[in-house]
Amino acid sequence: MADSLKARVREKLIRQLNEDGGRPTDEDDDDPRLITLESDLAALDAVGDEDPLIEELATRYWVP
Repeated sequence: MADSLKARVREKLIRQLNEDGGRPTDEDDDDPRLITLESDLAALDAVGDEDPLIEELATRYWVP
């Protein structure tokens, strides 16, 4: 299991992407759920370990 909240959130986002059919492609590029997941994952990867965005995403995706 991942140690940090950021790592747990990242795992959850990747799991959701995989369960929802993978990363957006040209065929499903208008699927709002996939777009949101991909966008949130990119935002998560762009912030430091102490950024408030991590808590926001953890709450949004129910990550303990």
